[in-house]
Amino acid sequence: MRDDSYSNTHNKTHTHQHEHGGHAGHAHPPMQPSVLAWAMAATFGLVVAEIFGGVLGRSVALLNDAVHNLSDVPALGISWLAMRWAQRPADREKTYGYRRAGVLAAFTNAVLLILLAIWLGWESIERLRSPVSVIGSWMIWTSVTALTVNGGITLALVRGRNDLNLRSILVHNFGDALSNVAIIIGAIVIGVTGWRWIDPLLGLAIGLLVLWSSIGILRDSAHILLEGRPKEMSIEEVARTILKVEGVMEVHDVHIWSLGGGEIAMSCHARVPDMHLDKCESVLIAIKQLLAQEFSIGHVTVQLERAGLPAQSGYVMPEAARK
Repeated sequence: MRDDSYSNTHNKTHTHQHEHGGHAGHAHPPMQPSVLAWAMAATFGLVVAEIFGGVLGRSVALLNDAVHNLSDVPALGISWLAMRWAQRPADREKTYGYRRAGVLAAFTNAVLLILLAIWLGWESIERLRSPVSVIGSWMIWTSVTALTVNGGITLALVRGRNDLNLRSILVHNFGDALSNVAIIIGAIVIGVTGWRWIDPLLGLAIGLLVLWSSIGILRDSAHILLEGRPKEMSIEEVARTILKVEGVMEVHDVHIWSLGGGEIAMSCHARVPDMHLDKCESVLIAIKQLLAQEFSIGHVTVQLERAGLPAQSGYVMPEAARK
């Protein structure tokens, strides 16, 4: 949390506005944690079915997909716990609340999936060197069952795609559904042509799909955990928008970061001429309303400073106010 101290030695007038809570523009998960609980139970049942189908059908693609789905079980559990935590209010220890619990879950899931993808790729390469015959009927019917489960979970989670935690689960289950379709097609091709190498090739493709999707989630979640700027906005654009407020002559020391769950926070210093405290309050209210309207920033901290004082920030906006 940013700490904006008040300095009396320079006769500055500092006004601090700390606005908590959300607004209509925030994007929160529109579903309850119970959805993830049901998804976790269904996924575990699917893993058991795919293990039986992979062993009886001698399919490495099915076994790899079973392990892939098995990784969804702890992932769903972590995300379920994260959603429960995210609903907890702020307290003395977590003054911003627990919104980043979901981002932390997404980061953890991504790391686990990358390791899993590497392992799946290695196993598939080994099977490519020594392919075995598979039983196509087991591959087809097991994959049809898996496609039904994964497709249902994907449709249940699609409304929460803007939340990084839920997006990590959504992308993973969508990849599962695609891999099920590929296994079904592969089983048909194997039955027609007898090409045994198709099965391990599908396993390798599944591993690459998991790796590709996980790297993107790892990058996005790490960016938020490191308090990076939301990618959809520019610091210069936000600062120059604040300059539109009457009385604001300069903006500097701008920080913008995500709290998780679509909540964006910002702090900055704004220079204004000498004015009455009532006028300062009007300036702060105008800044807050403009940022909420233009950028959906709902948690704003502004420190007002008297114009004409020497700059003490390493990041001063280059464009002066145009009045």
